[in-house]
Amino acid sequence: MSSAAQRAELQSQIWKIANEVRGSVDGWDFKQYVLGTLFYRFISENFANYMEGGDDSINYAGLDDTIITREIKEDAVKTKGYFIYPSQLFCRVAENANTNEDLNTDLRKIFDEIENSASGYPSEQDIKGLFADFDTTSNRLGNTVKEKNERLAAVIKGVEGLNFGEFQENQIDLFGDAYEFLISNYAANAGKSGGEFFTPQCVSKLIAKLATHEQTTINKIYDPAAGSGSLLLQAKKQFDEHVIEEGFFGQEINHTTYNLARMNMFLHNVNYDKFNIALGNTLTEPHFKKEKPFDAIVSNPPYSINWIGSDDPTLINDERFAPAGVLAPKSKADFAFILHSLNYLSSSGRAAIVCFPGIFYRGGAEQKIRKYLVDNNFVETVIALAPNLFYGTSIAVNIMVLSKHKTDTKIQFIDASGEEFYKKETNNNILTEEHIENILRLFADKKDKEYISKSVDKDEIAEKNYNLSVSTYVEAKDTREVIDIKVLNAEIKKTAKNIDRLRSEIDKIIAEIEE
Repeated sequence: MSSAAQRAELQSQIWKIANEVRGSVDGWDFKQYVLGTLFYRFISENFANYMEGGDDSINYAGLDDTIITREIKEDAVKTKGYFIYPSQLFCRVAENANTNEDLNTDLRKIFDEIENSASGYPSEQDIKGLFADFDTTSNRLGNTVKEKNERLAAVIKGVEGLNFGEFQENQIDLFGDAYEFLISNYAANAGKSGGEFFTPQCVSKLIAKLATHEQTTINKIYDPAAGSGSLLLQAKKQFDEHVIEEGFFGQEINHTTYNLARMNMFLHNVNYDKFNIALGNTLTEPHFKKEKPFDAIVSNPPYSINWIGSDDPTLINDERFAPAGVLAPKSKADFAFILHSLNYLSSSGRAAIVCFPGIFYRGGAEQKIRKYLVDNNFVETVIALAPNLFYGTSIAVNIMVLSKHKTDTKIQFIDASGEEFYKKETNNNILTEEHIENILRLFADKKDKEYISKSVDKDEIAEKNYNLSVSTYVEAKDTREVIDIKVLNAEIKKTAKNIDRLRSEIDKIIAEIEE
């Protein structure tokens, strides 16, 4: 079986499990149980594989907990970031899941001990609270302990039955792909609430490639609105490990999604010392000030959300917002995220940010911020994408690429919204590999192409009130049928003569009938 076929079969099995076991529980609410169980199995097998060290004579799952010394545990936590005793492994729990009357409390104890194993170690913040959303006592699982255990056992046995092959050969890729498959399907089926935390992989890939374009080494990569981490991980998938030297950084405001992002890092084999995902409000409680600047920034911030803005008089003096001389509107925080990203960007790096189209032409504070960005030559490219690429919205979004190392004063505009730049699917449009490469080629060449791309000097943009809408500068192709008026008039005259002739013949027939 090919890897593509294996992946497709695995995804089908996973979604079937997710649908079968949830019962009356809403799919969106139930996602943490399926995702959490998948994660539990992954770290169990990952840890057992590490403890066995490739020695076929060792079966870590079959060992007794009592032979584990403090030194063994300490060494493992320093390397892996956490510790799991043999009896706590997923495979051991799955053996008796259907008959264990204390399954829900046993799981809670195991999850607590895995998290507590990192206490006092550098990995503590990366491990702490990972299973917080896997509530084994929740009434969403059932009203009685028996009902809770039955549903938990069904999830565990379902995930146990998935064939990931040999761990050391392909498990990591398959686990990570399976996890993102589940996340994307939950997002697609949850409408807006799901789409907010997950950027479709095809768009993530484009954004990651734009932000890392022509960079042979990247000190570190950052996402100020990390969601489930899909944008950061797409950057990892594009390059060898050594290219992103100091790891992956992100901040997320939603606690559940913050946990998903950390789990996603582990599932894609990013060790705890190579990522740092923080919890909190990026605009008012920014992390990683000491870690900046970043060579690559990727982001899909929430569109037009409310923020404190001018109600906090100290923000106008914040180093992120002060240079623009104005704060983003309180009802539209889009440019606050953009200015934050610009502040965190290195002098040799790029930021690729998904943007709501309205921010490119509205007046007021947003126009003043655009003026600051254009006058200081920070905007490299604005790309208009096709509609219906994101879950929960049909809006045709834009990508803004920021750079601090431009060699000219032009801004490139690309209209990638036409049918040659996307493929229609059942529920959403997608970007294929060919579409992504076509957009990247336009971005790299910086050449004008009729109806597709145009580079405009910033002075011309200033004359247009700093409007950055792609449609302002890239003329739309007129697809209307070209009509030759002379030919049309001749055809009309000919048709009129035929009508007159037919009327005359009809009149003769009627006259004959009347006689």
